[in-house]
Amino acid sequence: MKINKLTPNLAVADVRKTVQFYCENLGFELIMAVRDTHEVIDGTQPLEDKEYVYAMLKKDSVEIAFQRTDTLREDVSLLDDATIGSSAVLYMDGTGLDAWHENLKNKNIAMTGIKQQWYGVKEFYIRDINGYVLGFAES
Repeated sequence: MKINKLTPNLAVADVRKTVQFYCENLGFELIMAVRDTHEVIDGTQPLEDKEYVYAMLKKDSVEIAFQRTDTLREDVSLLDDATIGSSAVLYMDGTGLDAWHENLKNKNIAMTGIKQQWYGVKEFYIRDINGYVLGFAES
């Protein structure tokens, strides 16, 4: 098998609130969402005040999916004990780190300061509203 890309699919309690967090604070765009009725909504439509079970978001070349925990457990039987939040870090490398960090400081987000690492990379971390940790780095 040749692997072409990795798209994390993270368990969340509230898909709509998670989409709002990522779009409003981190500049992600909604690609598509699925209501609990299995109706697919494309990214050109705003999310209504309804229940969603899945959403796909994108920023630049990064895609992240979010799925309501109960439906993720149904879809992936190996996740029978899936919990929200993680000990993993979603680590993203890019450019414009200092300006990105400065922009996020004005938002109500748990985050670290920028640190120059011994291995030559500047990085900082944030925690999203579900407890997932995102790392941002610039070489």
